Amino acid sequence: MTKNAIGLDTQKTAELADGLNDLLSNYQVFYMNVRGYHWNIKGDKFFELHAKFEELYNDLLLKIDEIAERVLTLGHRPAHAYSAYVERSEIDERKDVSSGVEAVRNIVDSFACLLDKQRRLLKLSDEADDAGTNSLMSDYVTAQEKLVWMYRSFLGE
Repeated sequence: MTKNAIGLDTQKTAELADGLNDLLSNYQVFYMNVRGYHWNIKGDKFFELHAKFEELYNDLLLKIDEIAERVLTLGHRPAHAYSAYVERSEIDERKDVSSGVEAVRNIVDSFACLLDKQRRLLKLSDEADDAGTNSLMSDYVTAQEKLVWMYRSFLGE
């Protein structure tokens, strides 16, 4: 077994890096969607949602950087072309969304996609003895499960 600079199996880290690049692509599209919601939101909940969307996209931007840097830490190259993100992402681009309910529904759906991917990466990172990726994904899942509850509560679900 060949090991990388941080002592992990290179074959397993290649699989992890691929999964992280997939996650990165979904985060990038989600980030741009939320920026659009922030810019275009209208209606009686404008002030509340405008602020919440800004809070969310700032958090997503931090996670994008952490994911890309984790790919580099594992000895691989992060995806860095928006065309690659759009091609690979399971989260669809959302355009011209101004309804708060529609935006929040899209956010909940996007988190469902991210949570699924992050849980799969938790399993892969555990199998690879990759505590760094495992910790990152665990932290994301914990925080996002609470966010899903809050956004769903906004929707009355």
